[in-house]
Amino acid sequence: MTKACAIILAAGQGTRMKSKYPKALCQVLFKPMINWVTDWCLKAGIEEICVVTGQGAQYLEPVLPKQCCTVSQPQQLGTGHAVMMARSFIGEHRSSPILVLNGDAPFVDDAILNQALEQHIEQQAQVTVITAELGNPAGYGRIVRAQDGTVQAIVEERDATESQRAICEVNSGAYCFDADFLLDGLEKLGCKNAQGEYYLTDLVGIAVSERKKVCACRSRDEKVALGANDRAGLLKLNEIANKIEVDRLLEDGVNFYCTDGVVISPDAVVGRDTTLGPGTQLKGHVVIGEDCDIGPSTIIENSTIGNGCQIHSSFIERSVVGSGVRIGPNSHLRPDSVLGDGVKIGNFVEIKNSTLGEKTSVAHLTYIGDSDFGSHINVGCGVVTVNYNGYRKFRSKVGDNAFIGCNTNLVSPVHVGADAYIAAGSTITSDVQSNELAIARARQVNKPDWVEGYRQRELEKKQQSKGK
Repeated sequence: MTKACAIILAAGQGTRMKSKYPKALCQVLFKPMINWVTDWCLKAGIEEICVVTGQGAQYLEPVLPKQCCTVSQPQQLGTGHAVMMARSFIGEHRSSPILVLNGDAPFVDDAILNQALEQHIEQQAQVTVITAELGNPAGYGRIVRAQDGTVQAIVEERDATESQRAICEVNSGAYCFDADFLLDGLEKLGCKNAQGEYYLTDLVGIAVSERKKVCACRSRDEKVALGANDRAGLLKLNEIANKIEVDRLLEDGVNFYCTDGVVISPDAVVGRDTTLGPGTQLKGHVVIGEDCDIGPSTIIENSTIGNGCQIHSSFIERSVVGSGVRIGPNSHLRPDSVLGDGVKIGNFVEIKNSTLGEKTSVAHLTYIGDSDFGSHINVGCGVVTVNYNGYRKFRSKVGDNAFIGCNTNLVSPVHVGADAYIAAGSTITSDVQSNELAIARARQVNKPDWVEGYRQRELEKKQQSKGK
């Protein structure tokens, strides 16, 4: 198929969103709407993408994939005006069909894009409009067809007659244009309307008047027409998208006892016979193996989890977890943590930028940061790796089969050898060799009958102070 390119309109300020950020940055399932659109384009094989930005471009541009270039629309004077800003991009791609898409329409997917492109090319159209049938078309532009089924116009609801308002086929806001026609048509657009704006929909009327071929690619999925103008609309998009993802996981053999508070990224993959409890959120690129028990109230972000893991009421971000691992409740795996098979992370444990070998146990109330722990290590309650001196981070290493007693401080950088034993309450500032016992604490001194004398002295001091 002929290589296509795309123009994405993302200059809308989203005034009704009441946000300082562009509307296209509002998120559906933790993902900016603009990235839904760019990802669908890339999945459809469209790698030449021009994004039209407006105010707040400095927030939008960093999230765009490398395949995107940008042009600015300083004043928002309508969709036609936005495409005018991309004239040079269109001129550079005269041999390609030009898709024009809204940056806040997350459900115009690769399937409908390819369908529209195929139809556009096969029918040698100058304009192809992606449409949908809505049960309630209120607020949408209607597709007006002639008796032979050809598209005659797109009529906005405020301009529609009563019979036209009864039409259920609506404009999704997504189009495919012949590049030469698009450049020529942009020159003919006017702004003599109540809004004083240049409407892209007027190109359909121009094409019809010039006897150019106009097609409608009708989607069977009404979601392609959905966007969001305010927070309530954005919530609706999230609810629709999340139900799609929950249904997808159910089809894949994932178990839910209750979906309250469950939010699933479209980029999440979960193995069969895994259970996701209430309040579980999978954000970004998440891979979870089979036979896991996740939740309740667990957040996993951009991480990989092996088979047979139990993760309860915990937060995991940008980490890799092996198989048969137990985590939680109330634990935190911060970025760049790697846990081997069979590791145990108990309640109130924080791991950051560290590796733990297989079957190492960190049962409770511990911080491990910037460290490499081997396999079969027992880490007692209250152990802290002291990794920061106020200016730099330092790394420590603990060998296999070591025992780290309760309330131990490992002042990095230190190296604890394999099979070493650190006594409880120690502050370790020097390396401990393999098979050594390290004791680093003050020697206990017991003073017989000290308490009675202490109390008597304190009582006398109190009486003296009253007499003054």
